[in-house]
Parts: sequence; structure tokens; C-alpha cells
Amino acid sequence: MSKEPDQTRSKVGRLIQEYEMNGVGQELEDRWLGRDYERQSLRSLADWFNERLLRAKIEQSGGAPLDGEVANLYRLLSQDDVTAGMRVDAEAALERNDVDPETLQREFVSHQAVHTYLTEFRGVSKEQSTTDRIEKARTTIQRLQSRLIAVIESNLKQLRDSDRLALGEFNILVDVQVLCADCGTSYPITELLDNGGCDCHLDGEE
Repeated sequence: MSKEPDQTRSKVGRLIQEYEMNGVGQELEDRWLGRDYERQSLRSLADWFNERLLRAKIEQSGGAPLDGEVANLYRLLSQDDVTAGMRVDAEAALERNDVDPETLQREFVSHQAVHTYLTEFRGVSKEQSTTDRIEKARTTIQRLQSRLIAVIESNLKQLRDSDRLALGEFNILVDVQVLCADCGTSYPITELLDNGGCDCHLDGEE
């Protein structure tokens, strides 16, 4: 039985534990893979994590940052186009909240640190993203098909019951076919998803 890696051995994992940022690790994973979030790059995730870290440090020191304050402070501390005076003002604001600017700068993580945390300590791979998105698409399509069947059935029953349509007992069959104009093949939507594509992707493997 393999032992799961100690996430606190990574910089990101250690900071999550130290500042009690519960749920941040899972959200990093979900944002990278695009689960219930728009997919984000590692650089974007590093910025997102650093803002969460900055907020956690201020709150741990007893502060209560206003909406937008953390994002603005992080921008002033991290962007190259910020003037020296603006950065000094941001550092002074941190000190008023009992947050040491130098320590904070050292604790900010890079996109490489985020990648290491996700892949080596949470066991995440980008391949999971493709599978997750296909399953999400399948679920959405199946819900729409079920909704379409329900709407058709309801309307037909209303027409039949009001003597506007002659119809006995019936079933609704919804068959969604996808026709590829390039290779000329046609597949039921579920079969297309199961196969990973039409004949075009097979041609590309030759």
C-alpha cells in the first residue's frame, strides 16, 4: 500500500497548513483542471494563491481587509510597473497590519511551486482534465435530452387530452447524431464521446 506524500513538504502545502487556508489545495486543483471553474494557467494560479496567502496573513494578525484591498496590495507588491513610492506605501500598509513585507515576499510562491505541489504532492495530471471535461459534457447533454423528452411528452399529452391530436400511448425517442463534414462519418453523441472523436482523430494517428 503506497503512502501518500506529505503535502507540507512542499512550499504551497506548508503555507496552506501554517495559515489554515482550508480548502485552498482542493480549489487549486479544481481551478487547474477546470472543475466548476474556468481553467487557469499555473501563473494565474500562483497569483490567486498569493492573494489568498496575503489575506490569510492579514486576518491572522487581526486585520479585516476591505473588498479589493488585498488584490490592490498584491498588485502593488508584485507588478513591475509600480513606482517605488507606491510599493513603499503598500509595505507600510502591511506593517500597520503587523505583516512583515520581507517575510511575505519570501513566502509568495511561483508557478513552478504550484506545479510541483499539484503534480507531485496531490497527484494531479493534465490528462485528468480531458476526462473530467468529457464527463461534464456528457452529463450536460444527457440532462438536455431528458429535458427535451419531458417537454415534448408534456405538450403531446396536452394536445391529446384536449382532443387536438389523435395519439395513443407513446414513447419519445431522442437520437442526437453528429456528422463530421471533414471525414463524413456520423456518430450518436454518446458514442462520439466514448470514442474520443470521429474518424478524423484516427486518420491523424497514421
